[in-house]
Order: sequence, then structure tokens, then C-alpha cells
Amino acid sequence: MEDNFKLEIISPEKIIYSDDVMIATFPSYEGDMTVLKNHISLISFLRPGIIKVKKNEGNLEEFFVEDGTAEYFNGNLIILSTSAINIKNVSKKYLDNLDKDIEKKLSDQSISDHDRYILNHKLNTIREMVI
Repeated sequence: MEDNFKLEIISPEKIIYSDDVMIATFPSYEGDMTVLKNHISLISFLRPGIIKVKKNEGNLEEFFVEDGTAEYFNGNLIILSTSAINIKNVSKKYLDNLDKDIEKKLSDQSISDHDRYILNHKLNTIREMVI
């Protein structure tokens, strides 16, 4: 327990995850970031990807996230996102619909490079997920 820190993944509607964890890795624009207890304070924007959470007993939880922010301060990691969803709750139909929607958006020649970058990250992430 002494090597754990508090992690909360929060959406505007509810707390998606709240527990003491040993390690958390999340996708940021600077690259994947891993946080352990006593990490230096940080604030980062999330890019589309997978949040990986490991508790002491070895349980691994994974969450698909499209956007948001992460802040580590004083032994607490808070991830705020409107799109975080536990991988256990993701269906093949959901991923297929998301894939089609992203492909449609990518076919629009007028989208910005920034939007294209984000959409490509989403697409790569959902295509790597095994359901």
C-alpha cells in the first residue's frame, strides 16, 4: 500500500475509476507517460490511446480515451475526459462504428493537420484493440 497513489478517471457525468494504484500509463502528446508514487507534479493533455492501470495485486485495467487532461499533484493522479471508457465495456459494434466515423472524417480534404493527426491516433488505437 505504501507504493500506491490515488487515481481517478472522471467524466462530466460520473467517476469512471477511483482506486489506489501502483502504476498508471496514459497517452499524452509528449508520448506515453508513466506515473509512480511521488512523481513530480505534471499537467498534460491526453491524445487518443489507452490508459493502463496496475494495482499491487497485478490486476491490469485499461481504458480507451479520445481526449482530456491529466494532472498529478500531491500523490493524486486525476484524469478528466469526456470519452474515457473501460475496455471491458467496449463492444465490437462500438469500435466498428467509431472506425467508420473516423474514416469518413479523414476523407474530408478540408480538415486541419491537427485534426487529421488526432483522427489517425484514434484510428490506430481502435484498430489495435482486441475485443
